[in-house]
Amino acid sequence: MNAKLFAAVALAAALATGLSSTAALAQDKTAVFAVENTFASLDPYDTNVTLDLSVCKSFYQGLYTFDKDLKVTPQLADSYETAKAGLIYTFKLKKGIKFHDGTDFNAAAVKAVFDRVTNPENKLKRYNLFSNIDSTTVIDDYTVKITLKRPFSAFINQLAHPSAVMISPTALAKYGKQIGMNPVGTGPFKFVEWKQPDYVKVVKNDKYWKAGWPKLDAIIWKPVGDSNTRTAMLQAGEAHFTAPLPVEQAENLLQNPKLDVVSGPGIFAQYLSMNTLKKPFNDVRVRHAINYAINKEALAKVLYKGYATPAEGPVPIGVEYAVKTGRYEHNPAKARELLKAAGYPNGFETELWAANTSIAQKGTQFLQQQLAQVGIKAKITLMETGQRVQQLENVQKPEDAAVRLYFAGWSSSTGEADWGLRPLFATESQPPKLQNFAYYSNTEFDDLLYEALGTADREKKAKAYARAQEIVHKEAPWAFLVTRKVAYAKSKTLKGIYQMPDNSFFFEDVQFSK
Repeated sequence: MNAKLFAAVALAAALATGLSSTAALAQDKTAVFAVENTFASLDPYDTNVTLDLSVCKSFYQGLYTFDKDLKVTPQLADSYETAKAGLIYTFKLKKGIKFHDGTDFNAAAVKAVFDRVTNPENKLKRYNLFSNIDSTTVIDDYTVKITLKRPFSAFINQLAHPSAVMISPTALAKYGKQIGMNPVGTGPFKFVEWKQPDYVKVVKNDKYWKAGWPKLDAIIWKPVGDSNTRTAMLQAGEAHFTAPLPVEQAENLLQNPKLDVVSGPGIFAQYLSMNTLKKPFNDVRVRHAINYAINKEALAKVLYKGYATPAEGPVPIGVEYAVKTGRYEHNPAKARELLKAAGYPNGFETELWAANTSIAQKGTQFLQQQLAQVGIKAKITLMETGQRVQQLENVQKPEDAAVRLYFAGWSSSTGEADWGLRPLFATESQPPKLQNFAYYSNTEFDDLLYEALGTADREKKAKAYARAQEIVHKEAPWAFLVTRKVAYAKSKTLKGIYQMPDNSFFFEDVQFSK
């Protein structure tokens, strides 16, 4: 065992020993999931983080959900009907389901949840995902009507988004803004404890509405930012699952007969956004130069060890209505020519932000080296979750945004191109509403999005989305980097858990094999 891995094993053992639930780790039916980042919030309506929403799946469920292949399936709803050209959706709900606190799941609960998120005074981060809802009306105990402000053809996909879950109205009334620390849902597990930043623990819901499930007694979600440590925890049996795969340790994990390493197509876009309101990034020639300066093939090989492919456009292929708009091939000479034409013959200095994780640290170092070759000197700043939320998501005015370059990723978690475009590039999606950290604005692009959302005609939708993607690709508010493959590792004894194409987790059937 090399020195680094030995040290990581020792650290993993120390971490495991430090958990207050050490006894639980020894139980056969307690699973430990080692994940890359800390958690920002356990209120699914007040977080934009895929990992947070994956944890929330332990205890929350929605009217609809995605299966492991990102296909929409009913969950707490039985069926729906539409009326008035897609303005009204009427849902029939499953009967006999209770929240963990004993409150009945019914139409009144659905209304309480959507009334909360659609009230702008609550200032929830997911307000803009659901602001197309005009009203939610109780028809009877198990029938609810949702009226939209305008036709929205992706609405059922929207309801399958992992944030669109049902929260106990009793808990909402009791905890108010603290619901993120006291989640109460209908899911297979019940929330027990969130010891920040060490772990979240959930335990089996003995009264779960699906007979015979869950098969585990408990799950402990353990944030471990260092890839070597997560690898060591798996190797030592202190964790049973980790995602994303620590790719630099993939070979070590593949050689362990007690572990499975799984990979497949994904829809997670890794990108470098540029603040188009600030010089020099307000010049499209500079943005094109940065795209040409970066060797995406080398990034996929060096940083992701082949568990990624160069981006083919703004929206990853595999998302419905995504199209291949082409690539900016690696061409440093062309990048330097564009910088000279834009008035920066010697390049310029800037700042590059990212999350404080192993992969982001190495990714920003790679980008820093690539940009330096064309004269762009980028200072790296790595941020913890809370700092990133404050410095990026909570900015109230575009002119106050300090971000210049931001290395990040995005999952189109509704499975449709709308959610791969609108939150990231629409004018209305600039912070604090959504995540247009490039502060990009184009009226033709915005109009195309609403044209697509306003029709159920698949041909018209496809045409509008394709044109929108072409515009974004040409104007390049991002450097389009790679699409990450789904890649995770787990104990061979753990069954029924998958990383989905959007990088969230599917674990409805999770169990230990006999």
